[in-house]
Amino acid sequence: MSVIKGPAILRWAREGRGYPLLRRMQRVMGPLPPRLKGRQGFTMIELMIVVAIIGVLSVISIPNFLMFQAKARQTEAKAALGAIFVAATTVLLTDNGTYAVTNIGQLPFSPIGRPNYSYWYDVNGTPTAVPGSSTAAGPCDVRSVTVFITPVASATSFTATAKGNADGDATCDEWSINDARNLENPSNDVTN
Repeated sequence: MSVIKGPAILRWAREGRGYPLLRRMQRVMGPLPPRLKGRQGFTMIELMIVVAIIGVLSVISIPNFLMFQAKARQTEAKAALGAIFVAATTVLLTDNGTYAVTNIGQLPFSPIGRPNYSYWYDVNGTPTAVPGSSTAAGPCDVRSVTVFITPVASATSFTATAKGNADGDATCDEWSINDARNLENPSNDVTN
């Protein structure tokens, strides 16, 4: 038994002979429509219009996508500073009622993964980077202490800071949190 392919199937179906399934389909659906002659695909103008529409949509959406990526990176700083707040409160409750530490190892906090920010806490009056923080040197040097708010810790209060680069430019993104759990962003890298 030979297999019939392509136009022969359509011709056999139009003539009412051949495969029984095609004959039944023809009875249910009616005769097959005539083939379109000369229409083989899209014209060059139609293709150019589609490419232009895709280009316009890309121009509109890519900057928004990059901004949302940068805002997602800022979430790392917010979450880590919240964890530093919990760690500093733990120090207050376990170490004779003071936020001050004499060694950065006394602060029970360490960032996980590959952080985009460096985190700073006051140790004996000296701003000290938390081990495991980012050490990226460019385009924004996060190895230096934050500029807008300096980390401090005393018996009754503390301020911890974070410094990073959210969007890849030379402007640094800086965050701080204090003992009242006030989260501030004095240098917002996403809007610059």
